Amino acid sequence: MSIIESVAKEKGPRVQLNKSLSNTAQWVKLNVGGTCFLTTKTTLCRDPNSFLCRLCSEESDLISDMDETGAYMIDRDPSYFSPILNYLRHGKLVLNKNLAEEGVLEEAEFYNITELINLVKERILQRDKKLCSEQVKKHTYRVLQCHEDELTWMISTMSDEWKFEQLVNIGSKYNYGNYDQAEFLCVVSREEGIADSPKTESTDKAKELQQRASRM
Repeated sequence: MSIIESVAKEKGPRVQLNKSLSNTAQWVKLNVGGTCFLTTKTTLCRDPNSFLCRLCSEESDLISDMDETGAYMIDRDPSYFSPILNYLRHGKLVLNKNLAEEGVLEEAEFYNITELINLVKERILQRDKKLCSEQVKKHTYRVLQCHEDELTWMISTMSDEWKFEQLVNIGSKYNYGNYDQAEFLCVVSREEGIADSPKTESTDKAKELQQRASRM
């Protein structure tokens, strides 16, 4: 065996050990609200200006307690930390159905992850727009009772936001003086999400129709 081969053989285990120690130094353990997370410095430093990157930096100006296992202790909700950490891992925001976007936004702002803050704000905006759109499509239905000679007047005086849906002859007849008049149920509807003032006007008109019909 040559001298070079002998030296290489002796250095082999040391090189492997140094490589192992180097890899170990890349791993960081976090204790978030009592739940431990294991990740790497590369992941935490996806945003170099974030709290997490500064925390694990060798030149960190942050002071943080460590538990008995050497994990950095962070007093935050661990259930909301999972989507934060996963975002740093793969750049996508994935939420469980029991987590609110507002909660993730609060955590993103605490950890100062700029791209995630913007992403969550945009998602909240799109969600609210969708909810508003769905609300507009919802309908409120009312059933108005009237007599035969009230039908024309009732339909002609109906507010523009109310839409006639159905007329039902309930089959009852009552004698008013010398005339028999059939009784009807008029079904009307309107879309929700319209301005408050037209709603109030329309509601008052519906109440007026009901009161007028009940007096007949």
